Amino acid sequence: MISKEKKAALEKEREERIAEAEIENLTGARHVESEKLAQILAARQLEIKQIPSDGHCMYRAVEDQLKEKNCALTVVALRSQTAEYMQSHVDDFLPFLTNPNTGDMYTPEEFQKYCYDIVNTAAWGGQLELRALSHILQTPIEIIQADSPPIIVGEEYSQKPLILVYMRHAYGLGEHYNSVTRLVNIATENCS
Repeated sequence: MISKEKKAALEKEREERIAEAEIENLTGARHVESEKLAQILAARQLEIKQIPSDGHCMYRAVEDQLKEKNCALTVVALRSQTAEYMQSHVDDFLPFLTNPNTGDMYTPEEFQKYCYDIVNTAAWGGQLELRALSHILQTPIEIIQADSPPIIVGEEYSQKPLILVYMRHAYGLGEHYNSVTRLVNIATENCS
């Protein structure tokens, strides 16, 4: 049986851990990044639209942005088209993929597996997949980040860009993409 003193000490220790976690939440990288992004987006009359962190976040964020343009491409279709485009433009993508174990450029077989994984798994998407999607959609894709200027992939296209938010510290696993939506001004909305 645990003594009253021991129980009180355990409870005090638990409360101290909770307090430390709350301080970390207010000063930690995730909070700082979120605050910076909120300011960057507010200046553009935008706010983050949360996308689930399920390995499909980049594709879901693109899908969400496309809905705003009345384009109903699904995550499945986006993944499939991305892999097809990359496979038909091997020379544009292969030099940027390296085997994490050896540091060597992917072999054609490793590249095929990479493309297979795009279609058939929840493999995370990144810069290469965004480049492919920009060409497929013939639309620029702007990626807003907290600590560096926005990146625009597909600047050669003249359409209004899709806008994604890239977060380095969003979740325990690290990187994450969200979509954006127009910031709604409640004060003016109530007057109209």
